[in-house]
Amino acid sequence: MNFESLLKIKTFGELKKSGYTTRSVKTELRENLIQLLREKKNGFPGIIGFEDTVIPEIETAILSKHSILLLGLRGQAKTKIARGIVSLLDEYIPYIEGSELYDDPFSPISWFARNEILTKGDKTPLAWLHRSERYTEKLATPDVTVADLIGDVDPIKAASLKLPYSDERVIHYGLISRSHRGIFVINELPDLQARIQVSLFNILQEADIQIRGFKLRLPLDVQFIFTANPEDYTNRGSIVTPLKDRIESQILTHYPKTLAISRQITAQESKLEKSQSEHIEIPDLLKDLVEQVAFEARNSEFIDKKSGVSARLTISAFQNMVSSAERRLLLNGESKTTVRISDTLGIIPAITGKIELVYEGELEGPAKVATTLIGKAIKTLFPDYFPSPEKSKKLKDKNPYAPIIAWFSEGNRLEILDGLSDKDYAKELNKIPGLKFLVDKSYPKEPASQKLVLMELILHGLAEYSLISKNFLENGFEFKDMFQSLFNTELNEDDLDLDEDRYN
Repeated sequence: MNFESLLKIKTFGELKKSGYTTRSVKTELRENLIQLLREKKNGFPGIIGFEDTVIPEIETAILSKHSILLLGLRGQAKTKIARGIVSLLDEYIPYIEGSELYDDPFSPISWFARNEILTKGDKTPLAWLHRSERYTEKLATPDVTVADLIGDVDPIKAASLKLPYSDERVIHYGLISRSHRGIFVINELPDLQARIQVSLFNILQEADIQIRGFKLRLPLDVQFIFTANPEDYTNRGSIVTPLKDRIESQILTHYPKTLAISRQITAQESKLEKSQSEHIEIPDLLKDLVEQVAFEARNSEFIDKKSGVSARLTISAFQNMVSSAERRLLLNGESKTTVRISDTLGIIPAITGKIELVYEGELEGPAKVATTLIGKAIKTLFPDYFPSPEKSKKLKDKNPYAPIIAWFSEGNRLEILDGLSDKDYAKELNKIPGLKFLVDKSYPKEPASQKLVLMELILHGLAEYSLISKNFLENGFEFKDMFQSLFNTELNEDDLDLDEDRYN
């Protein structure tokens, strides 16, 4: 019988006549997953990069009817995975109408549900619960109590109903109790106080609860999923050993392993506005550059590797980069524009708020670390687009970068400012002899807008390889001769010495 027909059933008697049978949550998840695997369907849509690592382990745990601990650094889709498991539940299940715990009519556990079946029998009214309402999530914080999770005696209820505290009807059920027949997730489990973790022992092992000395067995049917960050697990708290022993499957998550996978995740999660997608062109180079910044950050000596670099960094950085281009478009009254490398200045706020610096990084400062990461990302990607400047130096007359470097060595400077219109942007870049020729030769079929970005890439690349100088301005970049820049630096230092002598 399909769900449309089942939803027309309104009483327990009708449900029994239909031949409907209930299943435990873990059996439900297992059998629905088996069906999906047989049909070669993806049971975790939207989870990218875990197809050959994390997802198979989760599927194995579900087939084994295990509670699950997802262990990984920040921004590794742990919560997204937990929420995705809801799709493996039946679309609707029946429950006794009015029941706080969504009691199964075939196996009621609360006093209310048992009394309904006892007094009304087959005429007991039923309601249907959608799977989206069978998911409960709680962030573990130090102030969480046993009453929050399990339940407690409600003196107001006892007084209003004129019942003694020994009557189970005076219980106010907690979040876990109310998750009966559903999925319950505790995020950041190590942050839960040890004495609160102890209260979970019985639920995980014996599937029942204990409240304030009540001699009450409440056989809850719950699929537990926990998440934890290894950094938290070692530094801020811990999972008590008996609890960890009761969580049958521990699954390690990880960051994207390739730029392509990282780009897929960013594209899925960034959610650009329609106007941004329609009016702003985003070259693949810039998409790769944002992702490469995160890869550089995860290997940086300035950043705490134990803390991790969240995938949220690239998502926020991508949004900021596009918005920087959009701001320029609006200020210049243009209808369309292309994201430029200079727009990466806009991603610095997205980086500084999402990295944990070690001592050396703190000395440098978060903004300096962010610009260093962007520079390293450019240097890493540059050889994928143009010949290596280091190897080209040995070619002498055949060095494709020689005319560009020579132009700067003659004392010329170039400023790429944030607010340059597309017309002025092109005008500035076309000043440099040999720059357009090199891009036209390497990428003859690229549209003009993309060629301009590649021209800017060459300047940034040469600066990262220390062949020309790049200075950060308040609203853009300045490129000039490397040796002139070094000379000016030495001159300024000499002037400073003279000034100091004046006060000695």
